[in-house]
Amino acid sequence: MSSQENTSPPSFPLIKVASVQMEPHIGRKEENVARSIAFIDRAAAEGAELVVLPELVNSGYVFASRAEAFALAEVLPDGPTTQAWMAAARRNGIHVVAGIAEREGDRLYNSAVVIGPDGWLGVYRKLHLWGDEHLFFEAGDKGLPLFHTRWGRLGVAICYDGWFPEVYRLLAMQGADVVAMPTNWVPMPGQPDNRQAMATSLAMANAHSNALTIVCANRTGTERGQPFIGQSVIIGAQGWPLAGPAPEDGEQILYASLNLKESRQARHLTPFNHVLRDRRDDLYDPMLGTGWPLPRH
Repeated sequence: MSSQENTSPPSFPLIKVASVQMEPHIGRKEENVARSIAFIDRAAAEGAELVVLPELVNSGYVFASRAEAFALAEVLPDGPTTQAWMAAARRNGIHVVAGIAEREGDRLYNSAVVIGPDGWLGVYRKLHLWGDEHLFFEAGDKGLPLFHTRWGRLGVAICYDGWFPEVYRLLAMQGADVVAMPTNWVPMPGQPDNRQAMATSLAMANAHSNALTIVCANRTGTERGQPFIGQSVIIGAQGWPLAGPAPEDGEQILYASLNLKESRQARHLTPFNHVLRDRRDDLYDPMLGTGWPLPRH
């Protein structure tokens, strides 16, 4: 063996993630899906292995009635939108997380599909409904599933879920590396003009306190009088933005490269402190009463 030969193990590979900020239009599903696929193809051409699209991106968000929401919803994974996204993920060899209105019998859910290069991985149903969503959707009933990919462990949350630290903590306790967040953030009451969006502050805090990378893909534009605030962002496991926030207006793709080994090491805040191991589970249930088993990680 030559003394010049490098025998050290290969470095942990980087993965590139993409957050798509776009403006869907209510009821124009074919157009919305076609444009979302154009964004997927563009992000994949730039090397993204995970592409996150906004909440309810194929249908629009501000439904006039439950009947309209029901008509725009699809059965998963057989509906035309999911099939189209699956074809795009397969063609590009990537993972896609995207928001969709899901129909199961007579029940509707605000959901996100999780798709891999080999097809369907599963669905997440939004746990915490916002505003008029209560008129259209059932609260999610599948908990916080973890999706295992070739590059790491993927969790999902949708929009208002991000106001609940329990969501991130339970995903982190299951060993999540990345949380994909399709979202439709709207202006918050009392928001000063010179401060970043509350949603961004919450995501940064939860990324830091759980050492999670959070990929937030928000929509932009105004729909039936409801403005959306854009500001999509990719936040690293130390709690600082890796890309964005994007502007309030306009469509764009944010990219960030992740080293998941470094992300997991970010849970060590000091040689003495680890944000998950320092929990006082002698005083409170480490899994918040869910009964899920603790993984080894």
